[in-house]
Amino acid sequence: MIRPLYLIANGSLLLLIALCIGWELFLAPLRPGGSWLVLKALPLLAPLPGLLVAKRYTCQWASLLSLAYFIEGVVRAYSDSPPSSYLAAIEIVLATALFFSLIFLARELGRIRHSRERR
Repeated sequence: MIRPLYLIANGSLLLLIALCIGWELFLAPLRPGGSWLVLKALPLLAPLPGLLVAKRYTCQWASLLSLAYFIEGVVRAYSDSPPSSYLAAIEIVLATALFFSLIFLARELGRIRHSRERR
């Protein structure tokens, strides 16, 4: 059960990073030629090393980080016009997938750790 959660978590994180960069530089930037809002991808780089080795603590705090991107997606989906609103919908899906996969991955990693301590 851990492998699919691990793949979904890392995949959705990498896709969310790519979406944030592409959105603000090429796909629908606030200003022609790109905007400084591309820097919103930087906080997503912080949990990447911990998630690649499946650290439980990283899963826990990164799930809280994903909520900020969910909120941004909801706000921009309702306030922006297409194509930005469509990209915001994709951000909502990716942030939701990231959140739930991290929550369940942290739970599974905790179970493994707890079972090892019992031995």
